Amino acid sequence: MELAGKTAFITGGASGLGLAVARNFLAAGANVMLFDRNGELLRQAGAELGERAIRHAGDVTDEDSVAAAIAATRERFGTIHINVNSAGIGGAARTVGRDGPMPLARFEHIVRVNLIGTFNVLRLCAAVMSDNEPPEVENDGDGERGVIVNVASVAAFDGQTGQAGYAASKGGIVAMTLPIARDLAKQGIRVMTVAPGVFETPLLAAAPDELKQALVSITQFPKRLGQPDEFAAEVAHIVRCAYLNGETIRLDAGIRMPAI
Repeated sequence: MELAGKTAFITGGASGLGLAVARNFLAAGANVMLFDRNGELLRQAGAELGERAIRHAGDVTDEDSVAAAIAATRERFGTIHINVNSAGIGGAARTVGRDGPMPLARFEHIVRVNLIGTFNVLRLCAAVMSDNEPPEVENDGDGERGVIVNVASVAAFDGQTGQAGYAASKGGIVAMTLPIARDLAKQGIRVMTVAPGVFETPLLAAAPDELKQALVSITQFPKRLGQPDEFAAEVAHIVRCAYLNGETIRLDAGIRMPAI
């Protein structure tokens, strides 16, 4: 699917990886809806990105909020062709720590935002995509109606100490990629997941330099943090390469996370 003239619904779109994807898509001629909880960051992003970027504040776990943003997207741009789910939260806690077992509410909250929130958004976007008019197969098209790109993490495979909730949420995204791709195949919708390693995002920017260097030291090559533009380029490649479907791509410079 070419990006020019298409419309993308991007969660977590006001900063970090989601904002990088929005910039990349806009440069390629797409329209974008930025969906994010942070209203101030949305305002700043909207002022930067121009008229082909609209925004809506909301929570990925709130069906009504997502539905309202989808309705606003359709009103402005007609439909949705691409959905990128980069909204997510962290949260470290040992299964049993000094104060006893991990509070169940903490585990549930991480899974609800990262996993259930991702599924909530993609199912609603897919319903819109399924009504798109695909290119005719006879004219060298594949009948493609939409592309969904979810964001997991290397924690899905190499979850560290204290990451049970986070790893479970990201592992769930990886595990549901293939069955959802199978579910949506008849509608001509592809589903892919990217599992990033350590990237230069606002969250990591606030971390101590010693932590950043420790993370860089366990990458293979190149020996540095990933850049949001590199993530955005990978997402754009997934959208354009129609034979990518039902798979998770590790984007991590060969990193394998140690236990701690």
